[in-house]
Amino acid sequence: MKDKLLNWLNLVLVADVFLVLFGFGWLAIAAIGDAAGVNLGLDLWHQLWQPLFNPAIGILMGGAILSGIINWVSRKFFSSSQ
Repeated sequence: MKDKLLNWLNLVLVADVFLVLFGFGWLAIAAIGDAAGVNLGLDLWHQLWQPLFNPAIGILMGGAILSGIINWVSRKFFSSSQ
């Protein structure tokens, strides 16, 4: 059960990492375009920040902490009993 949970958690975290990296790349390109006077979607990125990218970063951090805690607990309490 723990292994299945960790596999799903890791799959979600990998997908979330790519979403966060995509959002960062879009922000960087759109900011450079805005400085050059070219509209590359910075306003749309700002609209998507609160409902999409902000929770994605929070899920990424929370999932990483949860994964670390699960691994620590399993090493601390279950590996010594085997």
